[in-house]
Amino acid sequence: MELDQGNTAFILIAAALVLLMTPGLAFFYGGLVKAKSVISMMMMSFGAIGLIAVLWAVYGYAIAFSGEGGPGFVGIDGFLGINLGQIGLAAANDQVVSGEYAAAFPDFAFIAFQATFAIITVALISGAIADRAKFGAWMIFAGVWATVVYFPVASWVFNFTLGDGGFVDGGWLTYGLQNAFGTGTIDFAGGTAVHINAGAAALALALVLGKRVGFAKGMGKPHNPPFVLLGAGLLWFGWFGFNAGSELAADGIAALAFVNTIVAPAAALLAWLLVEKIKDGKPTSVGAASGAVAGLVAITPACGSLTPGWAILLGVIAGAVCALAIDLKFKLGFDDSLDVVGIHLVGGLIGTLYLGFFANGTGLVYGADGTQLLVQAIAAFSVLIYSFVLAFIIGIIIEKTIGFRVKNEDEVAGIDSVVHGEEGYVLAD
Repeated sequence: MELDQGNTAFILIAAALVLLMTPGLAFFYGGLVKAKSVISMMMMSFGAIGLIAVLWAVYGYAIAFSGEGGPGFVGIDGFLGINLGQIGLAAANDQVVSGEYAAAFPDFAFIAFQATFAIITVALISGAIADRAKFGAWMIFAGVWATVVYFPVASWVFNFTLGDGGFVDGGWLTYGLQNAFGTGTIDFAGGTAVHINAGAAALALALVLGKRVGFAKGMGKPHNPPFVLLGAGLLWFGWFGFNAGSELAADGIAALAFVNTIVAPAAALLAWLLVEKIKDGKPTSVGAASGAVAGLVAITPACGSLTPGWAILLGVIAGAVCALAIDLKFKLGFDDSLDVVGIHLVGGLIGTLYLGFFANGTGLVYGADGTQLLVQAIAAFSVLIYSFVLAFIIGIIIEKTIGFRVKNEDEVAGIDSVVHGEEGYVLAD
């Protein structure tokens, strides 16, 4: 099979779009925190870019995409887990798209694309510990969590090996459940591996670090809503690479994923604003941004398996439910600073389980027997439990050894100057 330059360009452009999402997340999160914590917040995203990109090249790819013809789980095949003898055509990445093999593309295009997924997943977690985390402790957590949680979970969901007749091996949530139940998990772009995974880890860290000083509903307002809107816009733009790019081919399924990535977050944005208007009396710009992100999260696993009408309904459900879910932290007493749990964990669960009802051909509304819903639930809660438990253990070890949380007086004073020696806004020399 000859190299397809069109598909190669498509994947490389998609990878660049997904990488842009992490600076977008930095603006989204940075606008939500206090002015004296904006540098700290944004640095956790940029720190994730630096650390996870290197770890991915050194061994992350080797773990996530082990299998026949590829690197082993702990062994390193070739240089830094990447076989330099396969710089040309992909040896194991001839994807099955709508029952047909997509044109070949270089291994390195796939490696780059998946690296950006690892980066954004780790960065997402940081929003739960805003205003109170040490940067060094965060970097240690990020590296360890990526190693023992994200890289293996990515293998559960995204790994595969193909034969002439289609799938012959792969991650247990896809091929393994397909072998056991006759259908595997549908997770087109990472509802489980990215959003449920990060959301569960965020909940664990919020519990480990405890509540911010003066934690209460309405304790602080976002210091820069324009940053939040800018960040949401960059995230939405990058998400087209995230979702459509996951098809790994410029074809009809990618186009469907692209359309669904427009309509689902748009519907979620409207639903969130409506809930805000009913509940609080005013629709807000932060609500609009949060609603769009909730819709993007929910459509991520489902974008290639829903017609646009069902995608709009998913957006409405996700926007409304997540708008209500963000208040759970006050009722349950955990301090998830920037609502990673309410948006990413809840939104990821909604999108993943929704497929059991509305996935094209295999959902309950199409007359299926409920098997798809069962495997979606197995995948969602397996990732949730695995990530939560290990993140909690890693966080506790860091907190009990070097300390994860800054001193209360430093938190009150603002951690930008204490941790980084900088201020987000210098108005005079």
